[in-house]
Amino acid sequence: MKLSLVLVFFLFAQLLEAQVQDKVDFIKGDVYIEPNPEEKEIIGTVQYEFNVLKDVDSVFLDAKNMEFSNVLLDSKKVKFTNSGENLVIKRKFKKGKKHLLFLDYKTTPKQTVYFIENTEWSGSDLGALASTPLSQSNSYQIWTQGQGKYTSHWLPSFDDMTEKVVFDLSISFNKGYQVFANGILIKKKEYNNHTLWKFDMQKSMSSYLLAFAIGDFKKKTIKSKSGIPIELYYEPKDSLKVEPTYRYTKKIFDFLESEIGVTYPWQNYKQIPVQDFLYAGMENTGATIFSNTFVVDSTAFMDKNFVNVNAHELAHQWFGNLVTEQSGEHHWLHEGFATYYAYLAEKEIFGEDYFYWRLLETAQALNNFSGEGNGEALTDPKAGSLTFYEKGAWALVMLKERVGEANFRQGIENHLSKYAYKNVTIRDFMWEMEKASGMKLSDFEESWLQESEFPLEKAKAFLISHNPSIKTYFEIKDGIGDMTTFAEALLTEQWAMLTSDKLKYQLLLDYVNDLSPEFIMKVLNQENLKVRQAIAFALRKVPTIIKKDFESLLKDKSYKTVESALYQLWTDFPERRNLYLDETSKIIGLPDRNVRLLWLTLALATPDYKMDLKPKYYEELSGYTGSEHHFEVRLLAFQYLKSLGAFNDATIKNLIQACDHHVWHFKKSCRKLLKDFLKTEANKERLKGIYPTLSLEQQKYIDKTLGK
Repeated sequence: MKLSLVLVFFLFAQLLEAQVQDKVDFIKGDVYIEPNPEEKEIIGTVQYEFNVLKDVDSVFLDAKNMEFSNVLLDSKKVKFTNSGENLVIKRKFKKGKKHLLFLDYKTTPKQTVYFIENTEWSGSDLGALASTPLSQSNSYQIWTQGQGKYTSHWLPSFDDMTEKVVFDLSISFNKGYQVFANGILIKKKEYNNHTLWKFDMQKSMSSYLLAFAIGDFKKKTIKSKSGIPIELYYEPKDSLKVEPTYRYTKKIFDFLESEIGVTYPWQNYKQIPVQDFLYAGMENTGATIFSNTFVVDSTAFMDKNFVNVNAHELAHQWFGNLVTEQSGEHHWLHEGFATYYAYLAEKEIFGEDYFYWRLLETAQALNNFSGEGNGEALTDPKAGSLTFYEKGAWALVMLKERVGEANFRQGIENHLSKYAYKNVTIRDFMWEMEKASGMKLSDFEESWLQESEFPLEKAKAFLISHNPSIKTYFEIKDGIGDMTTFAEALLTEQWAMLTSDKLKYQLLLDYVNDLSPEFIMKVLNQENLKVRQAIAFALRKVPTIIKKDFESLLKDKSYKTVESALYQLWTDFPERRNLYLDETSKIIGLPDRNVRLLWLTLALATPDYKMDLKPKYYEELSGYTGSEHHFEVRLLAFQYLKSLGAFNDATIKNLIQACDHHVWHFKKSCRKLLKDFLKTEANKERLKGIYPTLSLEQQKYIDKTLGK
């Protein structure tokens, strides 16, 4: 009974603590940090200025696993408690008073700050000779990912998104590195082999949007039409990829400012690509960090480019950063809006056909998801990405259709202006839309925001009414029905009249295996790169009569096309395998080295191909499993080695090391690969020889995996 009373008292005290924090308004935060990559720690200080709004008997900050050597209130030492989760100062604070709180701290973050030892091989660039000599350089990349409530792992701050602060960040690090953070760089000073970088912010933001990155970077600066400086960062080895990577950045920026109707709200804008980032990108205030897998050459641009992610993260500078959700149930106001405006930017760049076919693709994905009983409402704080992003974008498409474009734009402008640098709810937004349009929108909210099922028929009717090629697509699909043997007759009749490459591409994906070799040959000889790609992706077996035409896909300016065509030709025409390997031996591919890794695997699996070089091919393939490579490259290499049954001691150790990687989906895949590997007694015996060389943590993981 005593234990229960103590627990109740503790929970009550914690609840009071959380409730009274809204009686204090933190205004300004001056932050100084020294990242130490060798120890993976942050040493820092922060001074907060805050106002007391009502009498209160405590103030707290979120601070995960931190040590405090100094805590000063108004320049005097003050007693505090440190729970490992929060720092709490208990004393009487009077309404109307302003205070300064100074903290001297140290922490070893378990997450949020990522220290990447960037041992990068350069010299074998995408599309370059695989035999080009490689050079190795050791450097660090350090970057943050604080979305949610994670900045408190490296800075005493506020997990509550409603606490908005003007943060100025100063960072000291080794000379020779570039440092990137929110705001304008106002000072750069060298001392004792270090450089001090000081950044200034003028407007308030939630703590989770505070960020920094450190590495070996260069930058190119451009300006928006409205005069905002846009800094584009890149690693020196990627200088030739700056243009295709950041292609359309200025156009996206100018378009979003015009389309949204509210001036970009921050002093400048920066974009920086980093190694092994957890997601595609993150919209830190004025400072987007994104995955370096979007750093591409012009050929890769065809298959994977930065345009959508670029526009999505930029749109967040308004939707999420300027106006921030009050809690998770309002997350649509961030992700749905950023996704919607990114699609509009793509429409501006790639055309209406691209836009509507993209919406069709997401509608089908949402329908499949909800059709399996997984449907989610946009007001559900536990909903997944597909719901918040894609269903959220669809809700805005249909809201605009409902209220009209002029009313929609006015509602957006009113919403952003009224709640600038504040927090907002869905009801707040919908009220602005109702005022702008003069309409009651409760039925819209019920159908699109509160209903878990996706209304496919409404979405389909919208697309058919707005896009002629989608209308034609469904007419052809209905005409063919289940009688796919009639597909060629109908397509032959209409093909010459089809003007949409997206339509042709989708029809080929659907029916290419029901078409004659003559029809496929005609497509290969007359259609463009994207339409031809559908054949490379979908054709299950290459008829001998079109072998020569299909071989032409190996020369297409698309690494995904080359990858698919190479594998298909290697499979269907074994007598020509050596020729196909010779023709593609110099191609690397996308940033995940898709063509090169497939090529190495096929070269090893082809019995009579360059026997004297097979040890080098195996060394290269297994070498890609090392931690110096991006996790996408490593995962492909692990999977290909598994298909060959060719794990050696080094790759097994790399696989075990990858089972503790910070990117959860890579870690999950590697753990499954390891479990599959250890299903045989022979492989368990092999592991015994490696076991003593593993770290203690790795040994513990192996013991747990084996059930010891």
